[in-house]
Amino acid sequence: MKRLHIHLAVENLEQNIRFYSTLFGCEPTVQHDDYAKWMLDDPRVNFAISNRSTKLGLDHLGIQAEDEQELQAIKQQLDATQAPIEAQEGAACCYMRSDKYWITDPQGIAWESFHSLAEVPTFNDKKAPSDGENPFACRPSGTSASSCCG
Repeated sequence: MKRLHIHLAVENLEQNIRFYSTLFGCEPTVQHDDYAKWMLDDPRVNFAISNRSTKLGLDHLGIQAEDEQELQAIKQQLDATQAPIEAQEGAACCYMRSDKYWITDPQGIAWESFHSLAEVPTFNDKKAPSDGENPFACRPSGTSASSCCG
């Protein structure tokens, strides 16, 4: 069964963790210094926040697949939109390695369809950024939002 994914960019992570933990009635499923995620069953949503973006608010939306077959079914629906799709195999982002498809809706909102494969130790599975590299970027350059998760 698919799960809706919402990622918000926030300024004060701790304040937002308290707020959303109270709103959802539970603590985050995953929590790091720069990121928190609630895997809720009612409503069935993967809700994530991070303080990695300079633009606050909605970062991106998505659909999380439980397996590769479900991800391929979502990919067929994405193909039917006739919008450009960017594929990422084994992408490391938001402390997970995932297969992903990115698409941008008519309003310019990035949508991430993904199947998570394994946890990784850092936000984008890199020890330290090289010169000129954005350590927070894990989204394809053609999408409008500034960070990613899964």
